[in-house]
Amino acid sequence: MLAIVGTVPDAALPVLTGTVTLDGTTITVAGRRFPVNRGTPALLAAAAVTSRALGRPAPLAYLVGDIGRGDGSRRLYAHLAEHLATADHRIMVFHYLQPDVDWHGRVLLALQEMARTPLLIADAGFMYVAKMSGQAEAYDLFTPDIGELAFLADEKAPHPFYTRGFILHMEERAEEMIDMAYRHGNAAQHLLVKGRRDYVVERGSIRAVVDTPSVPELEPIGGTGDTVTGIAAALIQAGLPIPAAAEAAARINRIAGRLAQPNPATQVTDIIACIERAIDEIDLSAAC
Repeated sequence: MLAIVGTVPDAALPVLTGTVTLDGTTITVAGRRFPVNRGTPALLAAAAVTSRALGRPAPLAYLVGDIGRGDGSRRLYAHLAEHLATADHRIMVFHYLQPDVDWHGRVLLALQEMARTPLLIADAGFMYVAKMSGQAEAYDLFTPDIGELAFLADEKAPHPFYTRGFILHMEERAEEMIDMAYRHGNAAQHLLVKGRRDYVVERGSIRAVVDTPSVPELEPIGGTGDTVTGIAAALIQAGLPIPAAAEAAARINRIAGRLAQPNPATQVTDIIACIERAIDEIDLSAAC
């Protein structure tokens, strides 16, 4: 089973666990409905629609409310540390949680105590804390954008706020930053670097670069990076090797963006609605 961990901006929301259902512009988890605009709900929606298109089960969500104070994230960390050892998840995606090195260590220990350690994917806050704790190499896939890649590349930065300016947001230096991240042990076994050009990396070697179709109008639309991660996770659940799933996810997300014919009013839900049609344009059998 594919399990996805993250937060929503609702301070009163307790820890919820349940299968995700998608209904237009909202998702439902454990009887609670959430708008799909960006963040973890966008990732969950993209994973759900991709799984449905491929005939796979909908993902399981672990959600909590957090408005940036970290209290909700700590409740979810505690829940995971207590319950993961007896869970049976083949793939786990960790998304927006406030970085907490101590709690990350407890969750990682619980993962290692599972009967079968799942394939581990991290994005956003959890990718930050994996690097901050020195445990990046325990993960199978990171999905950073260029700014996040700069943090991974900076061996001296203890937190994203302190990423050195000379490597920050310099997309033309993506390949150099990839090399730096691996050289200092701050990258997962695989990377899917999201940007104007998407890089698929395996243990430091660039396996593919995806830059078509080019849809510049997607850049200001919040949530499009989250959807790539959700698509990739669902493709891995469907049996694709990680590099093939990452490359296909980058292409599918771009095609879905093109099919959505984006304009200033376009929302990420418009792009998610085109994912199934985008999958039909990709020969996934060749990627297996």
